[in-house]
Amino acid sequence: MKKTLLNRIPNDMPHDIQRFVSGANIYDTSCSPKAKVYFIDKGNGYYLKCSDRGMLEKESQMTEYFYSKGFGAEVLNYISNNSDWLLTTAVIGEDCVHERYLMDPKRLCDTIAYELRKLHETDYSDCPIPDRTAEYLAGAEKNYCTGNYHKSHFPDRFGYRSAKEAYDVLVAGKDALQSKVLLHGDYCLPNIILNNWNLSGFIDVGNGGVGDRHIDIFWGVWSLGFNLKTNKYHERFLDAYGRDKADESILKIVAAAEVFG
Repeated sequence: MKKTLLNRIPNDMPHDIQRFVSGANIYDTSCSPKAKVYFIDKGNGYYLKCSDRGMLEKESQMTEYFYSKGFGAEVLNYISNNSDWLLTTAVIGEDCVHERYLMDPKRLCDTIAYELRKLHETDYSDCPIPDRTAEYLAGAEKNYCTGNYHKSHFPDRFGYRSAKEAYDVLVAGKDALQSKVLLHGDYCLPNIILNNWNLSGFIDVGNGGVGDRHIDIFWGVWSLGFNLKTNKYHERFLDAYGRDKADESILKIVAAAEVFG
């Protein structure tokens, strides 16, 4: 994770948070245009995320929920004014794009598959987002209608020749997507934190909720391919996760949804 030391506190930072971070070094660790992320070098470390107003409400809810289950950061403050601000503790350890984990890809593949299966077996009866699948499908439908099509999201094995072809697959198969597990929603290597190969927690859970397991499986496979520069761990990941719950035909439907962002 790249960290750039800031010379001053952002001007629009809420006063309550300014008082909390006063005197600490603040680093910009942003990696997406959708949000600014700052590391606060104080104590064991904190993270502060800033995005457009209302954009971090669900992430605040789901981060609190994951923390209550024992595998997430603690939410210290969520403020929504002209922008959204979310302050959390840092999860101890390193994300899975750290060199020590990428250097042992087989173990990494097996580890994130096992941890995903454990997440999906967690009780979700009190989850604040009870039907993430409906939101997920509605988002894909909206983006198709507005021409938001990103072919580059697909692994080669799930490629579609056009937006129409992907949309037809999605419409024909969308009823196969169920809301039956606690979903991370963006199960990529940078969002999985390990401490000496043991799970320390998950971050960036704003797309989480009760949803279809194949969304997380898809992104786990995709992230291994993207970060390891090879697709050869696809089958190994499914074996480690458990073929009894992983259906390749449903992964193709998820791929058709994901191409619409």
